[in-house]
Amino acid sequence: MKYRVLIADDNMANVELLEAYLAGCDYEIATAADGAETLVMAESFEPNLILLDIMMPKLSGFEVCEELKNNVRTRGIMILMVTALTELGDIERAVTAGCDDYLSKPVNKAELLKRVENLLKLQSVTDELSRLRKYIDKMEDSYGPQ
Repeated sequence: MKYRVLIADDNMANVELLEAYLAGCDYEIATAADGAETLVMAESFEPNLILLDIMMPKLSGFEVCEELKNNVRTRGIMILMVTALTELGDIERAVTAGCDDYLSKPVNKAELLKRVENLLKLQSVTDELSRLRKYIDKMEDSYGPQ
């Protein structure tokens, strides 16, 4: 399975840098330039992970994160906030919005790659657990009460 990563940032230089950092990995990459486009791409591209900037036009990264985590179809997407905002209040707001991890700019390539790898592993384990839970529930329903 090839992982899909969505880079959501309104600054093209940031997008190009993140794409360059991920170039050596076997990921399918798409981009979005604002919050509204990020929500559309989350549904159509079905990424495993979104690298999400906070300060974007139309909808902020906080708003995008909250919408994605409140939508049953997109709540399983891992979200790594990648932002220049470093105040404690911003980090707390990102966590409250539902982000899975937080990375401050300027981005260190090795740190980014490790966090991306860890979030994708976590998503794989979470997906497998969900599949097993559905299988168990189905088996229990088919045998009924004894």
